[in-house]
Amino acid sequence: MASANLRAELECSVCLNIYTDPVMLRCGHNFCRVCIDRVLDTQGGSGGYSCPECREKSQDRPALHRNITLRNIVENFLSAQPDREESGVFCTHCVDFPVPAVRSCLHCEVSLCDKHLRVHKKSPEHILCDPTLSMESRKCSVHKEVLKYFCSKDHTYVCVSCCLIGEHKGHEMESLDEASEKKKETLRNVLQKFLIKREETEERVQSLQEHRRKVEEEAAGDTERVTALFRDLRRRLEDLEKRILREISGRAEQISISIRDLEIKKEELSRKLRHIEELCNMTDPLTVLQESDTGDLCDTEDGDNEDRERHEELLHDGGGLDVDGISHTIHTLSDIITEVNVDFYIQGAADILLDGNTAHNYLHISDDRKTVSRSDRKQNPPETPERFQYYYQVMSSRSFSSGRHYWEVDVGGSDRWRVGMCYPSIERRGQQSVIGRNKKSWGLDRSGNQYSVIHDSKSIPLPTNLSSKRVRIYLDYEAGRISFYDLCDPIRHLHTFTTTFTEPLHAGIWVLKGCIKICGGKREM
Repeated sequence: MASANLRAELECSVCLNIYTDPVMLRCGHNFCRVCIDRVLDTQGGSGGYSCPECREKSQDRPALHRNITLRNIVENFLSAQPDREESGVFCTHCVDFPVPAVRSCLHCEVSLCDKHLRVHKKSPEHILCDPTLSMESRKCSVHKEVLKYFCSKDHTYVCVSCCLIGEHKGHEMESLDEASEKKKETLRNVLQKFLIKREETEERVQSLQEHRRKVEEEAAGDTERVTALFRDLRRRLEDLEKRILREISGRAEQISISIRDLEIKKEELSRKLRHIEELCNMTDPLTVLQESDTGDLCDTEDGDNEDRERHEELLHDGGGLDVDGISHTIHTLSDIITEVNVDFYIQGAADILLDGNTAHNYLHISDDRKTVSRSDRKQNPPETPERFQYYYQVMSSRSFSSGRHYWEVDVGGSDRWRVGMCYPSIERRGQQSVIGRNKKSWGLDRSGNQYSVIHDSKSIPLPTNLSSKRVRIYLDYEAGRISFYDLCDPIRHLHTFTTTFTEPLHAGIWVLKGCIKICGGKREM
C-alpha cells in the first residue's frame, strides 16, 4: 500500500506516468519537462500562461526549474521496484494459479513466492538469488556446483571444487559479493560522470531553448523593421523610375512643343509674306502708303535670338539623361546589396593560421601562428621549396576551394604592408613573387599614407584612406570575387576583384616593417 501511495505522488498530472526529467513551476507544482513545455506551447497564443493544476496565471512564459531531489526519488523508486510479471518467473509450489516468484533457490532449483520463501530451509547450502529460469547458468559446468567465487587471474566465475582441485587451484579468488561490490563501485563512478554530463547537457538544452525564445522575439522585431526598410526602398526606387521615365518622355514632348510653336510662327511669317507681296504688287501709291501695320510687317527680328538659342539647345542636348551613369549607379547598388550577404549569411569559424614553411627568413611567426612581424635578424628556419626568398611574405596553411569566407587583420602595427589572397603556384623567388605583381594574387596595399589595390602589377589608388586599423578580406569562390573592406563604423567597401578562380586560394601577407595580426576568420556553413 505504501508503494502504491508513493507511486501516486510520483505521477505527472499531464501524462499520468512516473515523472521523466521533473521540473517545477513557481507555484510549486511539478511536471515532466516535455509535458509542461507542450502545454505552455499551446498556451502561447492565448495571451497568458497558467499552471495545469492550480491555474496560477502569468503574462510571461514561466521559467522551468529542474527538481533534482524529485528526480532522484523517482530513480530510487524505479530501481527498487521488482519487475516480477515481466520476468516471467513464478513460484514452483503454487500449482493452483501462478504467483510471481520473489527468489530462486539454486540448491533446490526451485522458485519461491513470499509465502513459500518463509518456510524454506535456511541452511548454508541453500543459496537464494533473484528469480531466474536459467539456474544451470548459475552452476559450474564442470562440477555442477553453485558458482561462489570470482577468479581474478582468469576473469571467470568458479565453484568451490574449482578452487580446491580444479584448474583454478592456487589462483587469487574473491567472493561474488566482493567482486560485485568492486564492479558496482566502478559503475557508480561511471554513473556519476554520466549524471554530471546529463545535467550539463540539460543545462545546455535549457540555455539554447531560452536563447531560441530570445532570438524568436528579436526576429519578430527585426522582421518588421527590415520589411519596413525594403518597403520604403521599393517605394523610393519606384518613384525614381517614374521620375526618370517622365524625364525621358518629357524630352520628346518639349521638342514637340517647340515644333508646334515654330509651325505657328512659320504660318504667321507666311501670312506676313503674302501681305507684303500684295502691297508690292499694288499700282496705287496712296493705298500702299496708307497701310497701317507695315511697321509690324517689317519687324523681322521678333523673337529670332530666343528661337535660335532654344533650337541650338534642343539639337545639342546630347541625349538628355546620362543612362550609362544611371546604369552604373544601379549596378553599384546591386553589388553593395550582394556584399551585404557577408554580414547576413556568414557563420561559423574558419581559422586562419600562418604557414611557417612559407615565411621569409626575416619574418617571425608567433607561437599561435596569428601574428607575423619583420625581424632584424635571420630566423634560420629549415629551407623548403615553399619558402618566399625575395619578399617578406607568408601564406596561410589552409586553402579555400569553395564557399564564401572572410578573414580580418589588424594592420595598425605597420605602415608598409600588403594583404590579400594568392594561388599556391605563386612564384617564391624574384619580383614576380610579391602579392599583386602577378596574375596569381590580389592584394590591398599601404605605402606610407597611400592606399591602393593591386593585381597583375596593375595598381588602382583608393580615393580615401582607411578609417580604422582593421581590414576584412572577403572571398566568394564560386562567384569569383575577392573584396576588401575597411572595418570602420559602418563597414566601408573598398574594392572588389572579379575573375574565375582556377586554383585553391591561400591568405597572403607581405610586411616590410612592424607586424600584422590575424584577428579572426569566418565561413558560410
